[in-house]
Amino acid sequence: MEIWLLIAQLATLALILAVLYRPLGDYIAHTFTGARDLKIERGLYRVVGVDPDGEQSWGAYLRSVLAFSLIGVLLVYALQRLQAVLPYSLGLPAVPEGLSFNTAASFVANTNWQSYSPEVTMGYTVQIAGLAVQNFVSAGVGLAVAVALMRGFARRNSGTLGNFWVDLTRGILRILLPLAVLSSIVLLAGGVIQNFTGFTEVTTLTGGTATIPGGPVASQEAIKLLGNNGGGFFNTNSAHPFENPTPWTSLFEIVLMLAIPFALPRTFGKMVDDNRQGYAVVAAMGALFVVSFAALSAFELAGSGTGPALAGGAMEGKEQRFGIIGSTLFATTSTITSTGAVNSMHDSFTSLGGMMTLFNMMLGEIAPGGIGAGLYGILVIAVITVFIAGLLVGRTPEYLGKKLGPREIKLASLYILATPTLVLVGTALSFAIPAVRDDVEGTSIWNPGLHGFTEVLYAFTSASNNNGSAFAGITANTPWFNTALGVAMLLGRFIPIVLVLALAGSLAAQSKVPVTAGTLPTHRPQFVGLLLGVIVIVVALTYFPVLALGPLAEGLQ
Repeated sequence: MEIWLLIAQLATLALILAVLYRPLGDYIAHTFTGARDLKIERGLYRVVGVDPDGEQSWGAYLRSVLAFSLIGVLLVYALQRLQAVLPYSLGLPAVPEGLSFNTAASFVANTNWQSYSPEVTMGYTVQIAGLAVQNFVSAGVGLAVAVALMRGFARRNSGTLGNFWVDLTRGILRILLPLAVLSSIVLLAGGVIQNFTGFTEVTTLTGGTATIPGGPVASQEAIKLLGNNGGGFFNTNSAHPFENPTPWTSLFEIVLMLAIPFALPRTFGKMVDDNRQGYAVVAAMGALFVVSFAALSAFELAGSGTGPALAGGAMEGKEQRFGIIGSTLFATTSTITSTGAVNSMHDSFTSLGGMMTLFNMMLGEIAPGGIGAGLYGILVIAVITVFIAGLLVGRTPEYLGKKLGPREIKLASLYILATPTLVLVGTALSFAIPAVRDDVEGTSIWNPGLHGFTEVLYAFTSASNNNGSAFAGITANTPWFNTALGVAMLLGRFIPIVLVLALAGSLAAQSKVPVTAGTLPTHRPQFVGLLLGVIVIVVALTYFPVLALGPLAEGLQ
């Protein structure tokens, strides 16, 4: 029965994404290649002093990204610290300094890691003016960087990559905002709440009282999923009935997480004038997604023990509304993108099931990954793949007519190394520094032993890959984790962006070399298979030792 449910849900999801692939991908391409500016866009450019016709070098584009993001961190931090005097604060106090830094870094880095219970920590002004705004703009930044890399492949002898301010504005006003409004309406129709009622005291069936929080949830839920942000309005995230009331809203939310990332390969194909390249990329993304979903579902359905056997699988931490398949599909989607939303508790998954959510993030979240970040991540790995193929046949590697020399390969290699370094160093320092280890083991880890180690590994994997999901058994609102995870989120976001924009600038400056008999075709199944092999091998060689210390060891006990 469960296998047929798995096939039915996967087939339904695949059909919806296939229908959206071409029109949405073409629309995104048209958005960033069109010459005309909307009237509202021209007004915004005049207000901020931007010349929409002015092109930027990769260095200027990068400086704009970093400056804009720095302002975002400062504004979100200030809103939290001033919360007590802001309207609609619901009587909540100012957010502590360490937590304010962690949250500001988290939302600006498109991570939305939450070391707090949102409904009792953040008032409506902070939620709307701080967190919801960053849900739009951080997603817009990722989309803009991906477009800049596409231009790097498409342009010839160019010293520019476009204009960040124009790309950011168009991405928000023409793509994210309209889709978020439509999605909010659908979620409202499905039962997601949208109000400003604050806290309501109700009498329970047993005669006691309970406090029920309200809030503008549907509007934030839509963009948290569309923009692959993931931060929940409530502590239980998309497991809360006010955020995700029914099985069909759960499937709709999964579609929202995947729609833009799976459409971006079509945008890539359009911008490099070869749709076959987009099909190759999306095929690799889809294959990884299907294998991950099947493996995670198999581990959860085969949960060992008397209780799981009677329940038909490992039901601990899962909603009866969604069941195992609805939970594993959501978990696969949220960890294989950079969304991090949850409709079940990953900490309660089986040890090998939890390992799959870890592995999804360790892949670099490229199947399809976060909005923009997933595409530029898999394109960087494609560069490595072409280089390896060139070594095998003894030719200078070329990708889409661009030669891949020492500079390009160094940048791609550094990109591959950046995130694993943050994950492994952060995890190691948590146990290597005596004072930190005592705090981690005495305060943060509630499940000592192998599972406790996995919880810490999961936290740094999630933060460094800008995912935001967590093994809920760990207490992360401590000075060490607020600081270390905040730094990991910022470095995990902006070091790859620096390298991607440098790579884009290097590619754009080249002329296009002609296709010859020795040119590696990068649109055929052979290349897709090679790309998948490189992805899996790179992850396996990098992370296998640390996985063996945590979830693998726990699963083999």
